[in-house]
Amino acid sequence: MNVLIVGSGGREHTLAWKIAQSPLVEQVHCAPGNPGMARHGTCARIGVMDFDALVAYAKAHRIELAVIGPEDPLSMGLADHFRDAGIRAFGPSKLAAQLEGSKTFAKGVMARHGIPTADFGEFDDPDRAAAYVEERGAPVVIKADGLAAGKGVTVAHTVEAALDAIREAMVDGAFGAAGNKVLVEECLVGEEASILAFSDGKTVVPMASSQDHKPAFDDDLGPNTGGMGAYSPAPVVTPELGVEIEERILKPCVAGMASEGIPYTGVLYAGLMITDKGPKVIEFNCRFGDPEVQVVLPRMTCDIVPLLLACCDGTLDTCDLTWDDGACVTVVMASGGYPKAYAKGKTITGIDDAEALGNVIVFHAGTKVQDGQPVTNGGRVLDVTAWGGDIASTIEKAYAAVGKIHFEGAHFRKDIGRKALKRL
Repeated sequence: MNVLIVGSGGREHTLAWKIAQSPLVEQVHCAPGNPGMARHGTCARIGVMDFDALVAYAKAHRIELAVIGPEDPLSMGLADHFRDAGIRAFGPSKLAAQLEGSKTFAKGVMARHGIPTADFGEFDDPDRAAAYVEERGAPVVIKADGLAAGKGVTVAHTVEAALDAIREAMVDGAFGAAGNKVLVEECLVGEEASILAFSDGKTVVPMASSQDHKPAFDDDLGPNTGGMGAYSPAPVVTPELGVEIEERILKPCVAGMASEGIPYTGVLYAGLMITDKGPKVIEFNCRFGDPEVQVVLPRMTCDIVPLLLACCDGTLDTCDLTWDDGACVTVVMASGGYPKAYAKGKTITGIDDAEALGNVIVFHAGTKVQDGQPVTNGGRVLDVTAWGGDIASTIEKAYAAVGKIHFEGAHFRKDIGRKALKRL
């Protein structure tokens, strides 16, 4: 069969790499793809929001399965467009993707179905939001209601920082329409973890645990980013806690949405805080996490394609999911200045040297080819990923691989995985 992967980042490169390994797949197509994805399939210069062109391409190339990577096209209904054209699409409908596209929608689902999460207030007026913060005090979390590429969240440890975040979102328009409404949330205390799960609208199958690192700098300092690295498994998610997450969070979410006439198919991503009162949902996302998928899929020992098809066909209860017992770590190499202003077009060297270390793959997140050389073309540039028998040696290998790669202004965190080492 032919598979189309929609997107151009590290998440989509990881999917292309994994899907291309399937004996069921004849050809992988990517739109628009990136230089790394071109190693595994054919890239077509079609934007992720050009729905008509994507469907036309799929029909012309006998695509039997479309796998949609980014949240924006999912939230605008790309999966529906493929399905209306008779093409299987892995990803939730426009209605179901509101689980990520609107934080107030997600909070409503959680409230109606008893899913543990932080207390919150929602506001479409900056003065009312500011008054709520001044009454409640700090610390609080300020979240833009809509999609903001992972950057619309501020953990404010002072009232002044919270007021600045409200002003940035609602008055200055830093996140566009996504910031017209904000949530002011209780600041949960604990350790974060991510659980991705397959869903066919009825059955939920969790994947291996992982932990992302959102802040730009070591020790979780600096502004939030789309993610600076991840590791899997996350020791904070014990087997017992994994069962609790499945029973109290994942299953109630899928069952609750089905009961409301909004079946959820695709990947359900639960971003969690493991508190002293148990796991609580920080956010739901409607797609594979990035960079979580870069450390989850390399540990998956089974063929992913039957799982993707089963989610589309409602047969997930017939599938088995198996994992390597080892560890996987990815370190994001970003452009200097990210997540704020950064330069592009910096020549990248050393990718082949990094991969020559063995059990290493460099997923392209923001690159392009210029004069025959890979150059930087985004904030997050490369996801340098290693796997091995244990977390300590895998961290060492990932950073050894990072040391082989060079581009002007390269920035990366040096503490990816440290929390796992402390727990072990």
